[in-house]
This record gives sequence, structure tokens and C-alpha cells, in this order.
Amino acid sequence: MASVIANSSKDKMEKALQSLLADLKKVRTGRAQISMLDAIKVNYYGTPTPLNQVSALSTPDARSFLISPWETSLLKEIESSIVKSDLGMSPMNDGKVIRLKVPELTEDRRKDLVKNIKKICEDARVAVRMVRRDANDDLKKQLKDKAISEDENKRFQDEVQKLTDDYIKKVDQLATDKEKELMTL
Repeated sequence: MASVIANSSKDKMEKALQSLLADLKKVRTGRAQISMLDAIKVNYYGTPTPLNQVSALSTPDARSFLISPWETSLLKEIESSIVKSDLGMSPMNDGKVIRLKVPELTEDRRKDLVKNIKKICEDARVAVRMVRRDANDDLKKQLKDKAISEDENKRFQDEVQKLTDDYIKKVDQLATDKEKELMTL
């Protein structure tokens, strides 16, 4: 039963790391990345549909997007969805495709984004530590119920602590990489 707790903790920590990766993808770095458009939903015959399901998305260069809708009748709808989103980019519609230019980031904006990245990463560290706390509480309960011995309790607590340290290092590495990407443009 204690090994189930350790495995469950690893799964939960992995989910926290995946959530962090998804959050970091949303942080705009000044380079065009298709993942920046993931949050845009287009009204497609009355149904909010992700932009990538109604058009072809590409990045012809590092600073722009090219959006080619499957149906030209969607151009106005896509354009309005982009304007409504908080991307901070204005669409240029030429009747066949929509172009988006990624604006330059100022030094102050970059510093603000780094602060935001640090906050996102700290939230991920807290999530990992909460998983550790929950696992240790479960192990203590099992020890109290005499389902595991003191030695097993200590061994599994050490295992959970090692997992926690590993995932905290991964979070720190992701934060460092994202900050470096953001500051070197």
C-alpha cells in the first residue's frame, strides 16, 4: 500500500510539471510560437472551436503567424476572435489569409514577464510540496494503523522526498530555460 502512495505521488508531481509546461508555453517571448494561439476559440457554426481545427497555422518567420482558414467564410470570425483574445496582436486580413505580427518586447515588459515566470514556477513548486505533504500524511496514517512498519515508513518518506527534490530541480531548470529564452532576443 505504501508503494502505491509513492507511485501516486510521482504521477501527481508529473501532472504538476506538465501543468507548468503548459503555463510557460502561454508566456509570450517575442518569438512566434504556434502554442501562443492555443487559447483562441472561433465560433464555427455556433460552436466554439479551437483555431487550429478550422485553419492551418504556420510561422513563416520568427516574428509572424500565417493563418489560412479551411473556409474563407471564417476569415471575419477568426479575425474577431483574435481581436477579442488578449494576445495584443492586430490581425491583417487580405481576403485569403490572416497575418499576425508579434510585437517587440521592451526591456520593462521582459522583466515583468520574468517576474510572472517566477510566480508560475513557485506555484508549481508549492504543488509538488503539497503532493509530498499529502503522501507523508498518508504514510503516517498507515503507520498509525499498523499497516506498515517504522522502517517502511522511513524508507517511503525518503523515497517521496527524493522524488520531491527531483521535481523541484526540474521546475527550476524549466524556469531558468524560459527566463534565458525571454531575455536573449
